[in-house]
Amino acid sequence: MRRGRIFILLALIIVIAFALVYFLYSKGMIFPQAGGTSEANNEALLTATPIVTTKVVVVTQRVERGEIITEDKLDMVDYQSDLVLPIMFTKFDQVVGKMARYTMDPYTVVTSALVTGSPITEQGSDDALFISPGMVAVSIPITRLSSVSYAPQRGDHVNVIVTMLFVDLDTAWQTILPNWTGNVIGPGGGATNDGTLFALPIRGASEQGRPETDPLVNQTFYILPSEQQRPRLVSQTLIQNTIVLQMGNFLTPAEKAAAEATQPAPTATPEPGAEQPQQATPAPTPLPAPPDVMTLIVSPQDAVTLNYLIYGGAQLTLVLRNPRDADVPTTEAVTLQYLLDQYNIPIPVKLPYGFQPAVTALVPPSLRNDRLTPQP
Repeated sequence: MRRGRIFILLALIIVIAFALVYFLYSKGMIFPQAGGTSEANNEALLTATPIVTTKVVVVTQRVERGEIITEDKLDMVDYQSDLVLPIMFTKFDQVVGKMARYTMDPYTVVTSALVTGSPITEQGSDDALFISPGMVAVSIPITRLSSVSYAPQRGDHVNVIVTMLFVDLDTAWQTILPNWTGNVIGPGGGATNDGTLFALPIRGASEQGRPETDPLVNQTFYILPSEQQRPRLVSQTLIQNTIVLQMGNFLTPAEKAAAEATQPAPTATPEPGAEQPQQATPAPTPLPAPPDVMTLIVSPQDAVTLNYLIYGGAQLTLVLRNPRDADVPTTEAVTLQYLLDQYNIPIPVKLPYGFQPAVTALVPPSLRNDRLTPQP
Protein backbone atom coordinates (compact mmCIF):
# COMPACT_ATOMS: atom_id res chain seq x y z
CA MET A 1 0.00 0.00 0.00
CA ARG A 2 2.81 2.36 0.95
CA ARG A 3 4.73 1.44 -2.22
CA GLY A 4 1.74 2.34 -4.37
CA ARG A 5 1.54 5.80 -2.89
CA ILE A 6 5.18 6.38 -3.71
CA PHE A 7 4.60 5.44 -7.37
CA ILE A 8 1.63 7.79 -7.58
CA LEU A 9 3.70 10.64 -6.10
CA LEU A 10 6.56 10.08 -8.56
CA ALA A 11 4.16 10.00 -11.50
CA LEU A 12 2.63 13.30 -10.36
CA ILE A 13 6.08 14.96 -10.17
CA ILE A 14 6.99 13.74 -13.67
CA VAL A 15 3.72 15.12 -15.11
CA ILE A 16 4.33 18.53 -13.51
CA ALA A 17 7.91 18.61 -14.84
CA PHE A 18 6.76 17.84 -18.41
CA ALA A 19 4.10 20.53 -18.16
CA LEU A 20 6.68 23.10 -17.03
CA VAL A 21 9.09 22.19 -19.85
CA TYR A 22 6.28 22.45 -22.42
CA PHE A 23 5.31 25.87 -21.07
CA LEU A 24 8.89 27.24 -21.27
CA TYR A 25 9.30 25.72 -24.76
CA SER A 26 6.13 27.34 -26.03
CA LYS A 27 7.29 30.73 -24.75
CA GLY A 28 10.63 30.38 -26.47
CA MET A 29 12.61 30.48 -23.30
CA ILE A 30 14.34 27.18 -24.00
CA PHE A 31 14.95 25.37 -27.29
CA PRO A 32 13.74 28.31 -29.41
CA GLN A 33 11.73 27.35 -32.46
CA ALA A 34 12.76 28.37 -35.93
CA GLY A 35 11.04 31.59 -36.91
CA GLY A 36 9.60 31.97 -33.40
CA THR A 37 9.41 35.00 -31.20
CA SER A 38 12.71 34.25 -29.41
CA GLU A 39 14.73 34.28 -32.64
CA ALA A 40 13.19 37.57 -33.65
CA ASN A 41 14.10 39.05 -30.31
CA ASN A 42 17.68 37.80 -30.62
CA GLU A 43 18.01 39.34 -34.08
CA ALA A 44 16.70 42.61 -32.71
CA LEU A 45 19.24 42.53 -29.94
CA LEU A 46 22.07 41.72 -32.32
CA THR A 47 21.17 44.61 -34.58
CA ALA A 48 23.63 47.44 -33.56
CA THR A 49 22.14 50.86 -32.95
CA PRO A 50 24.24 53.51 -34.75
CA ILE A 51 26.15 55.81 -32.33
CA VAL A 52 25.72 59.50 -33.04
CA THR A 53 28.93 61.50 -32.48
CA THR A 54 29.82 65.17 -32.29
CA LYS A 55 33.25 66.71 -32.89
CA VAL A 56 34.70 68.57 -29.87
CA VAL A 57 37.88 70.63 -29.53
CA VAL A 58 40.97 69.13 -27.83
CA VAL A 59 44.56 70.34 -27.43
CA THR A 60 47.23 68.33 -29.24
CA GLN A 61 50.19 69.87 -27.39
CA ARG A 62 50.89 70.83 -23.80
CA VAL A 63 49.45 74.24 -23.01
CA GLU A 64 50.84 76.12 -20.00
CA ARG A 65 48.78 78.22 -17.62
CA GLY A 66 48.52 81.78 -18.93
CA GLU A 67 49.36 80.80 -22.53
CA ILE A 68 47.30 82.18 -25.39
CA ILE A 69 45.92 79.22 -27.36
CA THR A 70 46.62 79.10 -31.10
CA GLU A 71 44.96 76.97 -33.77
CA ASP A 72 48.06 74.85 -34.40
CA LYS A 73 47.67 73.35 -30.92
CA LEU A 74 44.03 72.30 -31.44
CA ASP A 75 42.25 69.41 -33.10
CA MET A 76 38.73 67.95 -33.37
CA VAL A 77 37.82 64.48 -32.12
CA ASP A 78 34.56 62.51 -32.25
CA TYR A 79 32.69 62.41 -28.97
CA GLN A 80 29.47 60.54 -28.24
CA SER A 81 26.73 63.11 -28.69
CA ASP A 82 24.82 62.26 -25.53
CA LEU A 83 28.05 62.81 -23.56
CA VAL A 84 28.82 66.23 -25.01
CA LEU A 85 28.28 68.89 -22.32
CA PRO A 86 27.42 72.56 -22.86
CA ILE A 87 30.83 73.58 -21.44
CA MET A 88 32.64 71.84 -24.34
CA PHE A 89 33.57 73.62 -27.57
CA THR A 90 32.67 72.35 -31.05
CA LYS A 91 34.48 74.98 -33.17
CA PHE A 92 38.06 76.23 -33.36
CA ASP A 93 37.08 79.90 -33.32
CA GLN A 94 35.47 79.40 -29.91
CA VAL A 95 38.90 78.59 -28.39
CA VAL A 96 41.53 80.34 -30.53
CA GLY A 97 42.80 83.51 -28.82
CA LYS A 98 41.67 82.54 -25.34
CA MET A 99 44.08 82.17 -22.44
CA ALA A 100 44.57 78.91 -20.57
CA ARG A 101 43.52 79.20 -16.93
CA TYR A 102 45.27 75.91 -16.06
CA THR A 103 47.98 73.77 -17.61
CA MET A 104 46.51 71.24 -20.08
CA ASP A 105 48.19 68.04 -21.26
CA PRO A 106 47.82 66.78 -24.85
CA TYR A 107 44.35 65.51 -25.88
CA THR A 108 42.59 67.27 -23.05
CA VAL A 109 39.04 68.23 -23.99
CA VAL A 110 38.82 72.03 -23.82
CA THR A 111 36.00 73.32 -21.63
CA SER A 112 34.91 76.79 -20.60
CA ALA A 113 36.38 76.20 -17.14
CA LEU A 114 39.88 75.71 -18.62
CA VAL A 115 40.07 78.90 -20.71
CA THR A 116 39.13 82.53 -20.31
CA GLY A 117 38.65 85.49 -22.58
CA SER A 118 39.68 88.02 -19.88
CA PRO A 119 43.41 87.55 -19.29
CA ILE A 120 43.63 90.42 -16.81
CA THR A 121 41.27 88.76 -14.34
CA GLU A 122 43.17 85.46 -14.52
CA GLN A 123 46.68 86.77 -13.89
CA GLY A 124 48.56 85.77 -10.78
CA SER A 125 50.47 82.83 -9.39
CA ASP A 126 49.14 79.33 -8.87
CA ASP A 127 50.50 79.41 -5.33
CA ALA A 128 48.02 82.12 -4.33
CA LEU A 129 45.19 79.63 -4.96
CA PHE A 130 46.33 77.61 -1.93
CA ILE A 131 45.74 80.56 0.42
CA SER A 132 42.32 80.50 2.07
CA PRO A 133 40.26 83.72 1.99
CA GLY A 134 41.12 85.96 4.92
CA MET A 135 44.65 84.54 5.21
CA VAL A 136 47.99 85.75 3.85
CA ALA A 137 51.39 84.24 3.10
CA VAL A 138 54.58 85.49 4.75
CA SER A 139 58.17 84.26 4.52
CA ILE A 140 60.42 83.84 7.54
CA PRO A 141 64.15 83.06 7.71
CA ILE A 142 65.11 79.51 8.68
CA THR A 143 68.20 77.49 9.44
CA ARG A 144 68.84 73.79 9.65
CA LEU A 145 68.04 73.68 13.36
CA SER A 146 65.12 76.12 13.34
CA SER A 147 63.23 74.24 10.58
CA VAL A 148 63.22 70.64 11.90
CA SER A 149 66.21 69.81 9.65
CA TYR A 150 64.27 70.93 6.52
CA ALA A 151 61.56 68.31 7.11
CA PRO A 152 58.42 70.50 6.56
CA GLN A 153 57.07 70.57 3.01
CA ARG A 154 54.06 72.16 1.34
CA GLY A 155 50.86 71.35 3.20
CA ASP A 156 52.53 70.42 6.49
CA HIS A 157 51.32 71.95 9.77
CA VAL A 158 53.80 73.63 12.09
CA ASN A 159 53.97 75.69 15.27
CA VAL A 160 56.11 78.82 15.53
CA ILE A 161 58.14 79.40 18.70
CA VAL A 162 59.67 82.82 19.41
CA THR A 163 62.74 83.45 21.59
CA MET A 164 63.63 86.98 22.74
CA LEU A 165 66.16 88.82 24.94
CA PHE A 166 65.09 91.61 27.30
CA VAL A 167 67.22 94.30 28.99
CA ASP A 168 66.48 97.26 31.28
CA LEU A 169 66.43 100.65 29.56
CA ASP A 170 66.49 104.26 30.67
CA THR A 171 62.94 105.38 29.91
CA ALA A 172 63.97 108.88 28.83
CA TRP A 173 66.97 108.03 26.65
CA GLN A 174 65.93 104.45 25.76
CA THR A 175 69.50 103.34 26.37
CA ILE A 176 70.66 100.25 28.20
CA LEU A 177 71.29 100.62 31.93
CA PRO A 178 73.38 101.43 33.89
CA ASN A 179 74.00 105.01 32.67
CA TRP A 180 77.41 106.65 32.42
CA THR A 181 78.39 109.27 35.01
CA GLY A 182 80.50 112.41 34.67
CA ASN A 183 81.63 115.48 36.64
CA VAL A 184 80.03 118.85 36.00
CA ILE A 185 82.39 121.84 36.24
CA GLY A 186 82.51 125.30 34.77
CA PRO A 187 85.23 126.70 32.55
CA GLY A 188 88.22 127.82 34.62
CA GLY A 189 86.94 126.05 37.70
CA GLY A 190 83.71 128.04 37.95
CA ALA A 191 80.58 129.07 36.12
CA THR A 192 80.54 131.26 33.04
CA ASN A 193 79.21 134.80 33.04
CA ASP A 194 75.76 133.60 32.07
CA GLY A 195 75.85 130.84 34.72
CA THR A 196 76.11 127.94 32.20
CA LEU A 197 77.87 124.77 33.39
CA PHE A 198 79.62 122.23 31.18
CA ALA A 199 79.88 118.45 31.69
CA LEU A 200 83.55 117.53 31.48
CA PRO A 201 84.55 114.05 32.73
CA ILE A 202 87.79 114.53 34.63
CA ARG A 203 89.00 110.91 34.51
CA GLY A 204 86.75 109.61 31.78
CA ALA A 205 83.19 108.39 31.90
CA SER A 206 82.27 105.62 34.35
CA GLU A 207 79.22 103.45 34.82
CA GLN A 208 76.64 104.53 37.32
CA GLY A 209 76.77 102.26 40.36
CA ARG A 210 75.05 102.17 43.73
CA PRO A 211 76.11 102.58 47.37
CA GLU A 212 76.17 99.47 49.54
CA THR A 213 77.07 99.14 53.22
CA ASP A 214 79.34 96.28 54.25
CA PRO A 215 77.98 94.87 57.56
CA LEU A 216 81.40 93.51 58.61
CA VAL A 217 83.34 96.74 58.54
CA ASN A 218 80.25 98.95 58.80
CA GLN A 219 81.36 101.09 55.88
CA THR A 220 79.61 102.22 52.74
CA PHE A 221 81.15 101.45 49.36
CA TYR A 222 80.16 102.65 45.88
CA ILE A 223 79.70 99.51 43.80
CA LEU A 224 80.19 99.50 40.00
CA PRO A 225 79.05 96.67 37.68
CA SER A 226 81.80 94.42 36.37
CA GLU A 227 80.19 93.99 32.92
CA GLN A 228 77.35 95.15 30.73
CA GLN A 229 73.82 94.19 31.68
CA ARG A 230 73.03 90.59 30.81
CA PRO A 231 69.86 90.16 28.70
CA ARG A 232 67.07 87.99 30.11
CA LEU A 233 65.94 85.13 27.87
CA VAL A 234 62.31 84.07 27.31
CA SER A 235 60.76 81.57 24.88
CA GLN A 236 57.09 81.00 24.07
CA THR A 237 54.82 79.46 21.42
CA LEU A 238 53.70 82.26 19.12
CA ILE A 239 51.52 80.64 16.40
CA GLN A 240 49.97 77.17 16.40
CA ASN A 241 48.80 74.89 13.58
CA THR A 242 49.79 77.06 10.65
CA ILE A 243 50.24 75.61 7.14
CA VAL A 244 53.45 75.61 5.11
CA LEU A 245 52.99 77.06 1.63
CA GLN A 246 56.57 76.64 0.39
CA MET A 247 59.96 75.43 1.62
CA GLY A 248 62.60 77.59 -0.02
CA ASN A 249 62.24 80.00 -2.90
CA PHE A 250 59.42 80.00 -5.44
CA LEU A 251 60.55 79.42 -9.01
CA THR A 252 60.28 82.37 -11.37
CA PRO A 253 58.79 81.82 -14.87
CA ALA A 254 62.30 81.90 -16.34
CA GLU A 255 63.51 79.26 -13.87
CA LYS A 256 60.51 77.04 -14.62
CA ALA A 257 61.19 77.29 -18.36
CA ALA A 258 64.88 76.48 -17.82
CA ALA A 259 63.99 73.46 -15.65
CA GLU A 260 61.65 72.09 -18.33
CA ALA A 261 64.25 72.67 -21.04
CA THR A 262 66.89 70.70 -19.12
CA GLN A 263 64.69 67.62 -18.63
CA PRO A 264 66.34 64.55 -20.22
CA ALA A 265 64.84 63.43 -23.53
CA PRO A 266 63.36 59.92 -23.68
CA THR A 267 65.83 57.37 -25.03
CA ALA A 268 64.84 55.01 -27.83
CA THR A 269 64.64 51.31 -27.05
CA PRO A 270 67.49 49.50 -28.88
CA GLU A 271 66.55 46.71 -31.26
CA PRO A 272 67.42 43.13 -30.22
CA GLY A 273 70.86 42.15 -31.45
CA ALA A 274 71.84 45.69 -32.37
CA GLU A 275 75.16 46.99 -31.11
CA GLN A 276 74.59 49.37 -28.26
CA PRO A 277 76.83 52.43 -28.13
CA GLN A 278 78.79 52.96 -24.97
CA GLN A 279 77.38 55.79 -22.91
CA ALA A 280 79.63 58.11 -21.00
CA THR A 281 79.17 58.21 -17.26
CA PRO A 282 77.20 61.36 -16.47
CA ALA A 283 78.82 63.88 -14.18
CA PRO A 284 77.33 63.99 -10.69
CA THR A 285 74.71 66.69 -10.31
CA PRO A 286 75.71 69.18 -7.63
CA LEU A 287 73.35 69.28 -4.69
CA PRO A 288 71.31 72.48 -4.39
CA ALA A 289 71.96 74.83 -1.51
CA PRO A 290 69.70 74.24 1.50
CA PRO A 291 66.71 76.60 1.75
CA ASP A 292 67.00 79.66 3.95
CA VAL A 293 63.36 80.81 3.96
CA MET A 294 59.95 79.22 4.53
CA THR A 295 56.56 80.65 3.57
CA LEU A 296 53.67 80.19 5.99
CA ILE A 297 49.92 80.79 5.63
CA VAL A 298 48.87 82.92 8.60
CA SER A 299 46.28 85.52 9.57
CA PRO A 300 47.01 89.16 8.65
CA GLN A 301 47.67 90.00 12.32
CA ASP A 302 50.10 87.11 12.70
CA ALA A 303 51.89 88.31 9.56
CA VAL A 304 52.39 91.75 11.12
CA THR A 305 53.61 90.12 14.34
CA LEU A 306 56.13 87.97 12.49
CA ASN A 307 57.36 90.97 10.54
CA TYR A 308 57.88 92.93 13.79
CA LEU A 309 59.76 90.08 15.46
CA ILE A 310 62.02 89.47 12.45
CA TYR A 311 63.10 93.11 12.31
CA GLY A 312 63.29 93.20 16.12
CA GLY A 313 65.98 90.51 16.16
CA ALA A 314 63.90 87.70 17.69
CA GLN A 315 64.67 84.08 16.81
CA LEU A 316 61.89 81.94 15.30
CA THR A 317 61.84 78.15 15.58
CA LEU A 318 59.42 75.76 13.83
CA VAL A 319 58.09 72.48 15.21
CA LEU A 320 56.38 69.91 12.96
CA ARG A 321 52.98 68.52 13.93
CA ASN A 322 50.47 65.97 12.64
CA PRO A 323 48.03 67.57 10.15
CA ARG A 324 45.14 65.68 11.78
CA ASP A 325 45.97 67.18 15.17
CA ALA A 326 43.60 70.13 15.62
CA ASP A 327 44.32 70.60 19.32
CA VAL A 328 45.67 74.01 20.35
CA PRO A 329 47.19 73.49 23.81
CA THR A 330 48.12 76.41 26.04
CA THR A 331 51.84 76.70 26.72
CA GLU A 332 53.72 78.63 29.38
CA ALA A 333 56.54 81.00 28.57
CA VAL A 334 59.90 79.55 29.52
CA THR A 335 62.27 81.72 31.57
CA LEU A 336 65.19 80.84 33.78
CA GLN A 337 62.92 80.84 36.85
CA TYR A 338 60.36 78.59 35.11
CA LEU A 339 63.13 76.19 34.10
CA LEU A 340 64.46 75.91 37.64
CA ASP A 341 61.03 75.49 39.24
CA GLN A 342 59.32 73.24 36.68
CA TYR A 343 62.17 70.79 36.16
CA ASN A 344 63.53 70.94 39.71
CA ILE A 345 66.99 72.11 38.63
CA PRO A 346 69.10 73.13 41.63
CA ILE A 347 71.57 76.00 41.74
CA PRO A 348 75.04 74.39 41.87
CA VAL A 349 76.71 74.63 45.24
CA LYS A 350 80.07 76.41 45.45
CA LEU A 351 82.52 73.58 45.97
CA PRO A 352 86.25 73.62 46.81
CA TYR A 353 86.99 71.76 43.58
CA GLY A 354 86.02 71.99 39.90
CA PHE A 355 86.80 71.03 36.28
CA GLN A 356 90.17 71.64 34.68
CA PRO A 357 90.31 73.28 32.21
CA ALA A 358 87.63 75.66 33.41
CA VAL A 359 84.29 75.48 31.58
CA THR A 360 83.31 79.08 30.85
CA ALA A 361 81.08 78.52 27.79
CA LEU A 362 78.87 75.80 26.31
CA VAL A 363 80.31 74.73 22.96
CA PRO A 364 77.92 72.56 20.90
CA PRO A 365 79.32 69.62 18.95
CA SER A 366 80.17 70.22 15.31
CA LEU A 367 77.40 69.15 12.91
CA ARG A 368 78.54 67.86 9.53
CA ASN A 369 76.24 69.04 6.76
CA ASP A 370 75.64 65.86 4.74
CA ARG A 371 73.55 67.76 2.20
CA LEU A 372 76.55 69.74 1.04
CA THR A 373 79.21 67.04 1.45
CA PRO A 374 79.26 64.68 -1.58
CA GLN A 375 79.19 61.05 -0.60
CA PRO A 376 81.19 58.41 -2.51
